Amino acid sequence: MKCTTGWSNRHWQWGAVVHWVASTGLIVMAVMGTPVESSEGWVTCAPELVIIRSQRQKAGRRIGFSDPGWRAGWAWTGRSWRVAAVRSGALLLLVFLSDRWEWYGLGLLPWGEWCWRGIGVAWLPLGRQPWYRAISRLWVLTHRLALIGLTLLWLAQHLATLERGVPYGLSAAGLGLGAVRSGPKVEVTQDKEGMYQVQLSGEFTLQLNGQVEFYKRLLIIFLYLLEVEGEHRGSRRTRDGRVPFVRQQQLAAWFDIPHPCISRWMNYWLKQDWRRLLSRRQSDVLRLEVQQRIINSWVQFPWWGAQRLWEHLQAQGEKIPLSHVRQAARESGWSILRERLVAVYEVTVESLQPRDEWLVKQLLAQVQHLVERLEEVGGLTPERRIALLDLETLGEELDLRPAVTRQPLPWVFQLEQRLFGQWQRVDDGSVHCTYCGTTDVSRKSRQGRLKRYVDEQGKSQSVEVTRYYCHNPKCEVKSFTHLPANLIPYSQRTLTHHLAALQAYEWSRSVYRRTGQLLGVSKMTAYRWVSGLGYRLLPVAALFGVVRSSGVVGIDEKYVLVPKNAKAEAKMKRWMYVYFAVDCYTYDLLHIEIYPYNTKESAQAFLLALRAKGYHPRVVVTDLRVDYSDLVGHIFPQAVHHECIFHALQQVREHIRESFGPDYARTHPELCGLKEEIDAIFDARTKRTAQRRCQKVLAQRDTFVASTPEAEVVFVFLEHHWPRLVNSIESRHIPTTNNAAEQVIRLFTQHYKTFCGFESLESARLYLGVFEKVYRFTPFSDDAQERIRAKCPLELAGYEIKILPMAQLFRGLTLQWSAAAFEELVPNV
Repeated sequence: MKCTTGWSNRHWQWGAVVHWVASTGLIVMAVMGTPVESSEGWVTCAPELVIIRSQRQKAGRRIGFSDPGWRAGWAWTGRSWRVAAVRSGALLLLVFLSDRWEWYGLGLLPWGEWCWRGIGVAWLPLGRQPWYRAISRLWVLTHRLALIGLTLLWLAQHLATLERGVPYGLSAAGLGLGAVRSGPKVEVTQDKEGMYQVQLSGEFTLQLNGQVEFYKRLLIIFLYLLEVEGEHRGSRRTRDGRVPFVRQQQLAAWFDIPHPCISRWMNYWLKQDWRRLLSRRQSDVLRLEVQQRIINSWVQFPWWGAQRLWEHLQAQGEKIPLSHVRQAARESGWSILRERLVAVYEVTVESLQPRDEWLVKQLLAQVQHLVERLEEVGGLTPERRIALLDLETLGEELDLRPAVTRQPLPWVFQLEQRLFGQWQRVDDGSVHCTYCGTTDVSRKSRQGRLKRYVDEQGKSQSVEVTRYYCHNPKCEVKSFTHLPANLIPYSQRTLTHHLAALQAYEWSRSVYRRTGQLLGVSKMTAYRWVSGLGYRLLPVAALFGVVRSSGVVGIDEKYVLVPKNAKAEAKMKRWMYVYFAVDCYTYDLLHIEIYPYNTKESAQAFLLALRAKGYHPRVVVTDLRVDYSDLVGHIFPQAVHHECIFHALQQVREHIRESFGPDYARTHPELCGLKEEIDAIFDARTKRTAQRRCQKVLAQRDTFVASTPEAEVVFVFLEHHWPRLVNSIESRHIPTTNNAAEQVIRLFTQHYKTFCGFESLESARLYLGVFEKVYRFTPFSDDAQERIRAKCPLELAGYEIKILPMAQLFRGLTLQWSAAAFEELVPNV
């Protein structure tokens, strides 16, 4: 069979070449930014359908594939596939440049047309059908429209860049088809709402240290915030509705960071959560519902830790890792809150109670602030409640009340007036209030009443007395009975009996049972009479208007037995501690107080109370207790802290005994020489000599430590305490030891041992008040030092005490002695 075609092979080859060149030129012009004048240029030489005519056809033969038609179709497809490939490549290139990868199927349109035409060439009867030709024209129109649409989309996306001469698409694709570029340019504008808009044009180079985590995060956020104006994308937008130019997948690949981490950092950026953004922690992304479920379980058991809560969640069937539990606590702020709660409160199943040590620190801080404020103004300050508002509110919530001030017994105020004089008399009227001293009074009853009492001879007597109203608004009693001078309210015994009980008990160092037998009363009555004067310490500033001290104060403490107290069940819970502040030269007891615990907070409270009384020592002498090292410099910054040398030498011997055994003199005779050298350090007359001897001892450190490592503690002790031990050398006012405080403690023990322990903390405080008054007014014995012999501590301090009957009472005399005799017995020199 002979076949002919409408075009010869030579003509078709030339037409295909021209068509390929035209299509390629059109694509290159579109990519380079040159406006397209005609969209038909890519089909300049479109392929024609080849019609094969058969010279002979058998009649009645069925229409189908013939051998010549099949060969013609095969030849046509072999020649025309390049055109379909060029058209498909053009469509795919535009899809890539417009960043519409979801439309990559458009690249198959030219291949669909090519296959459809090939079928018509191979099957001639089908190719002559009208409907076939209509579908062919539809194929051509479809891929032409796709090409034109993608081109217009790409031009619309990058029109602004093309106008500035920057081939943005080529730069983004990395094709590098040389184009005209403008210089680098940065423009920053701000709208009315305060939003900044930054436009970058040209090439820039940004170099950051990738080892710094903070730099890396800021670079990722910067790149992720870049976007192109007018760009649209079919994919999901960001949280703030943007279309980033650099995708998150690309950032994850560049920096080798998981996608969830970048999403979490951008979330921190949008929420302005700088604390978490700056954190270096790398943790998994925790869903909010899981975090909320963890926190809800933790709120029910706030005293649990992360491990205990995780075990509880596992028991409930929750498959939550332990790392997520800790992450939830960290990101929600629960861990910070719980850490602060545990530091302030005792969190238990039963209650949430503030810790004692935290409350003590808060109160001591307030006390120190008030003392400093008092010193600044030079007197009493107005009430300041702002700083104490938190503590007061907390006390109200917990139903905590301050300790009730000990009120004196009804007769104690009158007794003190007789012993110390009228401290604050309002007027010299004939009748004045027994409790406040005012004369603004009025009679309560028209008729008097009989007051029965026992005189000094033990006989029962009676006297008529009258009740009065007190109009002083500050008086708490409001009414009183006007009594003769020797009678006291609510007691049948006279003032002489009460004073005799106090004198017999304290001055003769007796016991309450013997004192009661002496006066014919019970031991409890003697106890009430004596302890009534101890409801407060001696108000020296109120009596004399000034406090006196040599400026050298010794601090020491003694443990006492208090069986009934509110301490928790623990070992040695019955022991409490009495603190003493003694003037090292006058032996005056400046302050005394008892505390349940021997802690740093107790020492701080004691020193603050001493400062609040108006004492500002220049030297503070203590034992070797480490708590005083920081407290003395903090509360008394102008004072020199000196440690007792006697206690230091005792401690050195104790360390040697513990390191080498009690028989060290026989087993290590060289230690005897070391001990003598240490003793010789503090016998030096100059600091230079003492320093040289100390260095000589410390030079033997390696020798002793090499043979016995336990000896290291001796040299460490000497080196640590040396700055506070050398103070007394070459000093005329710094004592070498703390003997003054030790002597007062010995006198206190003589009284205290008759108790065999205080019954309660309240009774102990009462006795401290009595002891302070008795000690400060009682003169030293005739066998004491000549300087202090027959003088009481208040006299040595320079106070004028001869006007006070209290001084006569504690010399073993009575108040009925004449003033002249009293003046001779108590010289004030």
